[in-house]
Amino acid sequence: SFTMNMYLFIYDLMQFCGHSWIFTNMIIRFMTFGKDSLADTFHSIGLVMRLCQLLSVLEILHILIGIDKSRLLPRFLQIMERIIVLFVVINSQEEVQGKYIVCVLFFLWNLLDVVRYTYNMLARMELYYLPLTWLNFSLCIPLYPLSVLAKGFAIYVSLPYFESFGTYSIKLPFPFTFSIYFPYVLKIYLLVLFAGMCFIIQNLFSERMAHLGTSNMKNKRS
Repeated sequence: SFTMNMYLFIYDLMQFCGHSWIFTNMIIRFMTFGKDSLADTFHSIGLVMRLCQLLSVLEILHILIGIDKSRLLPRFLQIMERIIVLFVVINSQEEVQGKYIVCVLFFLWNLLDVVRYTYNMLARMELYYLPLTWLNFSLCIPLYPLSVLAKGFAIYVSLPYFESFGTYSIKLPFPFTFSIYFPYVLKIYLLVLFAGMCFIIQNLFSERMAHLGTSNMKNKRS
């Protein structure tokens, strides 16, 4: 309906503005301060980044109620990957926040999202431009695996701090005889992360073939 389409347009516009601000801020800071800006990335843009990622949880709801026709499982995995790495790993360990890998990760996320939300906004208005369509469904194929590698490395560098500080590790009181050692949970999650990457990449290729094929047909008709 028109109301739902307008709501989705406003949602995409909000995400576009947030990620565009982050992306522009990162570039300007790097051009101004050089490498010194990399260590301060989280402190300068972390709040807006967290707000944008929390807002992205709505995309799962959009699919569940049927106003977004995207596949649920791939989108759910992509969103939860970011939520876990951003809030559980990076946000909880101040020592990790100053690592260069955080800047690399944020750059990849925002580059992908600026393109994706631009495409989504125009699609809500039935506007399709082949270069933008091609970029939206092609750029994610090389950049998503790179972002997964960056997530994996961020988790890897966080492990010593989780081991030292015992963050999220739980030792259950008597009569329970087991405890949850969070670094082991993260190591298991690393395996899940890379296994899920294969599934999501396959879905990205499928989406690319479907949408680029549709765009080519529309261009031929026009």
